[in-house]
Amino acid sequence: MRKGWNKTSPATLLAIAAATPDQALKHPTWSMGPKVTIDSASLMNKGLEVIEAHWLFGLPASKIDVLIHPQSLIHAIVETADGAALAQLAAPDMRGPIRHALTYPRRAEGCQRRLNWAHLRSLEFDAPDHDRFPALRLAYRAIEAGGTAGAVLNAANESAVEAFLASRIPFGRIPQLTAAAMDHFPPAPIHTLADVQRADAAARDFVRSQLP
Repeated sequence: MRKGWNKTSPATLLAIAAATPDQALKHPTWSMGPKVTIDSASLMNKGLEVIEAHWLFGLPASKIDVLIHPQSLIHAIVETADGAALAQLAAPDMRGPIRHALTYPRRAEGCQRRLNWAHLRSLEFDAPDHDRFPALRLAYRAIEAGGTAGAVLNAANESAVEAFLASRIPFGRIPQLTAAAMDHFPPAPIHTLADVQRADAAARDFVRSQLP
């Protein structure tokens, strides 16, 4: 495990908060659309996957961790009761998971490059710094809060990312606006789809009301 990544200096935190769309859209390994690329820069994409894992596998937030992995080759690790771990590895290419989603449960012929195991030299991991990636903390908060908290988180983030890509706010304002929306709208029980839709619309309107 590489040391030092999970301690971010104050100067670096300020530089990240002031990042521009051009800077945040330069992902080192993945080629994705603008919104997902910005979510990857903030780690909101991992936060949303934590929420997905919570619901898909019935796991409490305390059982779900996120790791920084710069090679982008291991996409999931499951630790079993006996301490063994099962990892899913593939080249960083969104065509793979999209194809698998469309053809599941079959494994159709791949369209992304295959890993060359003889050329694989290292796999590095580190725990994320939640000061550097506050969106992760918000995702765990949404799990613990329950109800409409997840809908508010997602909608507020989407609205804030849209404003960032339009150069209306700096990068650091994305999690700030998302957190403000979650503070403004206490989680309410979900009984119908309409409850989710109302929370979604309200969060988007709230973020827009905070924009310059």
